[in-house]
Amino acid sequence: MDFNVIAFIFNSILFGIGLAMDAFSVSLANGLNEPRMKKGRVCLIAGTFAVFQTLMPMIGWICVHTIAQIFTQFQKFIPWIALILLLYIGGKMLIEGIRHKNDEEGEAKRLGKRGLMLQGIATSIDALSVGFTIAEYSWQSAVAESFIIGMVTFAICIGGLYVGRKFGTKLAGKASILGGTILILIGMEIFVKGVLL
Repeated sequence: MDFNVIAFIFNSILFGIGLAMDAFSVSLANGLNEPRMKKGRVCLIAGTFAVFQTLMPMIGWICVHTIAQIFTQFQKFIPWIALILLLYIGGKMLIEGIRHKNDEEGEAKRLGKRGLMLQGIATSIDALSVGFTIAEYSWQSAVAESFIIGMVTFAICIGGLYVGRKFGTKLAGKASILGGTILILIGMEIFVKGVLL
């Protein structure tokens, strides 16, 4: 295999790992919140994050090649959007966890489709800016990079969900409170990184 191809794949994997850290943390929170999650649901949640992480760099790449000026203006809102979405989802989990603290089962309310979509957007929106860094790539290379990022995200999120599930069973009723707190902290971290750096 050509050295340039190996370097490209390696760099794409590193990009994927870096971009997937927020999705991993949210997956961990989801696993904590739903310790009896079935395998199909694990794949659905990890797959949702992977799809968003695959699409966002491509959308960014397309924006650079079409409406770059508008996209540049939009970039400053990315940390705010992620913060608002994760504060909303995390706050809801936190409130539900506090309300159901004394439940015997301690199982928090299942994450709905809407909540999952919001999580997918919130954790992948910063990947839009990857479109700028790969702007000089051909569309084939941009698709390949985005696809690798998506696969890496899927694998990392599966790990996060399983780790969260394991500890969620042990934490019982406190899992939703911990999961909600994690989401709020991730939102604040994305915001601080995006605004200050």
